[in-house]
Amino acid sequence: MKPATRAQVLQALPTWLTEKVPRDHLEPDSAFRRRRKVVTGVSLAGAGLLGVSLSTEPGSPEFYALTLGVAGTWVAGGFASGPLHLGWMQGKDGALQRPVLTPLALGVGAFGLFYGCALVARRIPVLEEAIASVLSYAHQGDPTLVAITTLANGAAEEVFFRGALYAALGTAHPVAKSTAVYALATTTTRNPALVLAAGVMGTLFAAQRRASGGIQAPVITHLTWSTLMLRYLPPLFRDPAAPPASLARVDPRFRLRRRR
Repeated sequence: MKPATRAQVLQALPTWLTEKVPRDHLEPDSAFRRRRKVVTGVSLAGAGLLGVSLSTEPGSPEFYALTLGVAGTWVAGGFASGPLHLGWMQGKDGALQRPVLTPLALGVGAFGLFYGCALVARRIPVLEEAIASVLSYAHQGDPTLVAITTLANGAAEEVFFRGALYAALGTAHPVAKSTAVYALATTTTRNPALVLAAGVMGTLFAAQRRASGGIQAPVITHLTWSTLMLRYLPPLFRDPAAPPASLARVDPRFRLRRRR
């Protein structure tokens, strides 16, 4: 992006997303090198486990065990890499405060944007199939367990990607680099909808991390967005394991199968 164009984009965004609050997160070179080694190993392990988890049967014990294992990997790697910070934002009076309401509202706004995109994606076969494939875990799984694993992974991803990974990248373009790694890790799922969402939301989460200096803002936004997506997106897409409604109407065998 050209300097002039980049400046125009930043000027159009709210200050709480572009202006960095004061922070002092410098660490010795030895600690920085250690953080990078931990992050590299955990990135590979977590990405591989993520791909395996979304290749299991929806609603199966293996799915829940593996997805919780992914969350555990991200959290363990995040805290093992070194110190993490919650972050701050400036209030109206200029005083620093922990970010709560603003990231919550941002999560709601992000959901609204994605919901609108989902209405369009239903008309695009490739995206419709990709999204329906992911939502099959919500359709066929236990709602409570699905919610637990979804929110656990959302928080864990912020601990690792916007916490440990972001800190390990240094000061040269950490937003772009951390988002690229986040999206790259998601490619192991072989699902274009998840990769696209990781690119968009990863950029937003990383921008929050850059501005606030910590993970609290992206965690709140991520959990808010995930909760609303899990609640309102599945009804838009048919369960891939279920027969089309037209077929169920004409063939009673399908109605019987669904009641079992």
